[in-house]
Amino acid sequence: MILKLKDILYKVPIIDVINSTSISIKEIAFDSRNVNKNTLFIAQKGVQTDGHLYIEKAIELGAIAIVCEELPESLHDDITYVVVSDSDLSLSYIAANYYDNPSNKLNLIGITGTNGKTTLASLSFELFQKAGFPSGLLSTVQIKIGNNTYPATHTTPDALTINRYLAEMVVTGVSHCFMEVSSHGIHQKRIESLHFKGGIFTNLTHDHLDYHNTFAEYRDVKKSFFDALPKTAFALVNVDDKNGLVMLQNTKAIKKTYALKTLADYKAKIIENRLEGLLLNIEGQEVWSKLIGTFNAYNVLAIYGIAIQLGLEKLEILRIISELESVVGRFQYFISNEGITAIVDYAHTPDALKNVLQTINDIRTNNESLITVVGCGGDRDKAKRPKMAHIASQLSNQTIFTSDNPRSEDPQIIIDEMEAGVASENYKKTLSIIDRKQAIKTAEKLAKKGDIILIAGKGHETYQIINGQRFDFDDYKIVQEILNN
Repeated sequence: MILKLKDILYKVPIIDVINSTSISIKEIAFDSRNVNKNTLFIAQKGVQTDGHLYIEKAIELGAIAIVCEELPESLHDDITYVVVSDSDLSLSYIAANYYDNPSNKLNLIGITGTNGKTTLASLSFELFQKAGFPSGLLSTVQIKIGNNTYPATHTTPDALTINRYLAEMVVTGVSHCFMEVSSHGIHQKRIESLHFKGGIFTNLTHDHLDYHNTFAEYRDVKKSFFDALPKTAFALVNVDDKNGLVMLQNTKAIKKTYALKTLADYKAKIIENRLEGLLLNIEGQEVWSKLIGTFNAYNVLAIYGIAIQLGLEKLEILRIISELESVVGRFQYFISNEGITAIVDYAHTPDALKNVLQTINDIRTNNESLITVVGCGGDRDKAKRPKMAHIASQLSNQTIFTSDNPRSEDPQIIIDEMEAGVASENYKKTLSIIDRKQAIKTAEKLAKKGDIILIAGKGHETYQIINGQRFDFDDYKIVQEILNN
């Protein structure tokens, strides 16, 4: 695709321009390694590196225009320089303009919150597909355009990737897209240029404080997504979470709420909660869901609210909800030939882990033991490590602390920091095994018929990152292999 630079710069916060904006741009890149001939290169000041250091390299590789916050010391006569106040914001608008603002042509729904984003986005996608609406999905687990699936690398991709996929959705006739909106994605302005039809808030708990510094900052970043919604959109929030109403304070969007406990626009009640699923009463109508646990009752109710807001018929929504299956790595379970239940869940925050463990404890009879295998990621928020360990050891009969993705950290130090949170009365029912596969094997050896093994923290991930290297590792496949052998 070839466009004039001046057309790509619509809405970009320009301070100065040196040389012509009538030149033709063939590609856009914010990573100098992706620069080819006739590329527009955007220099961003990132967390780990500064793109301004690579301007000269980009020009050597074929860039003919540079967007930057600071001009380099020496300028090329044949290069156009566009000085902007904010490179992140500029990239967002440039990406949208380059792909002809595809979000304007879709019913784009953004889902944010600490927990539940992936489940909610994935199940909404499935519901609308089943209802006959060609749909798209941008999630942590995968990217889907109708029946085509692509691998995902981030919860919220970069602005170029988002708009490229949205443009492909438009071309293939997609009408609705469901997208996870992470706090990083909001803060780094990756979604700034997108036009949303609706915004959903699930909940807010302890997470990403390595990036946002304080809980208030984390909350306010999430809130800014709702502040920016247009009046043509709807904002649907969980008001059982105390931050739900905070999200609605300054939004221009149509305000809608959902809850299990408090007064709300969309209400549900749990009638039965079993390992086989949930029996819910949603607005006076009973519906059976194959999803499990109170946290999934919230997800089902939110999906219902989204579908109603987008104009689907109530009984059709409930019929499809009864057909929906759990999402990969989200309370994904099987029962072995020996009668041991293994559950794999992405729970990697204190609140998510507590929800999963409480769900299991609500369902089980207490005649069986609950054995939890859990770790915490390296190079991430350290404050949650002792909290995760405290919750796991408090709510399980036996807990095995192990590696998650240690990344550049020593996994033993991570485990030591987790163990600091274990109450003295629970210490005897904990073990520490650095090797994750060995930890799962040990859980299997400890388990008897009827017992439950929870493997938490990695869910859908099919790898481990150790010392900067990526190794194949799939919790679900490994526990299946161990239990079936």
